[in-house]
Amino acid sequence: MTLYFTADTHFGDHRTLNIHKRGFGSVAEMDAALIAGWNAVVTPADTVWHLGDVARSGASVAAWLARLNGTKYLVTGNNDDADTAAAPGWAGVSAYAELVVEDRLCILCHYPFRTWHNKHRGAINLHGHSHGRLAPMPRQFDVGVDARGFRPVTLAALLEAG
Repeated sequence: MTLYFTADTHFGDHRTLNIHKRGFGSVAEMDAALIAGWNAVVTPADTVWHLGDVARSGASVAAWLARLNGTKYLVTGNNDDADTAAAPGWAGVSAYAELVVEDRLCILCHYPFRTWHNKHRGAINLHGHSHGRLAPMPRQFDVGVDARGFRPVTLAALLEAG
């Protein structure tokens, strides 16, 4: 089992094509690329933490989740409504999480922090929301699809890339 992180898929959201200049010709093309990118790296035995902004409000989140490999956890973002959080297919839903991954404390939230729990003891902040436009701080990583080639990423890959 491999553990992955991602954020800001915005499935079904036409605004994302324009606001974040994703370069897809249509929402359907974007959604297909996101699903293909996810399933190219994530197997059914893997786990993915999605750090918010899953889909357009009112969208059929359950239908997208069913097409994505792995066990999926959600850390809610500003565009995730109650229906997104309640969709079948999540193994768990929270607004914030702390995980120990590869002996490193990881602080998970949709939003990037200026400071976080145990920051000065090596803890890592994983976030979305900024769509790759925020200058990173030490031990802080944007795991959103815009910053990570439209696919989930491992902690090891984040640390290797620096």
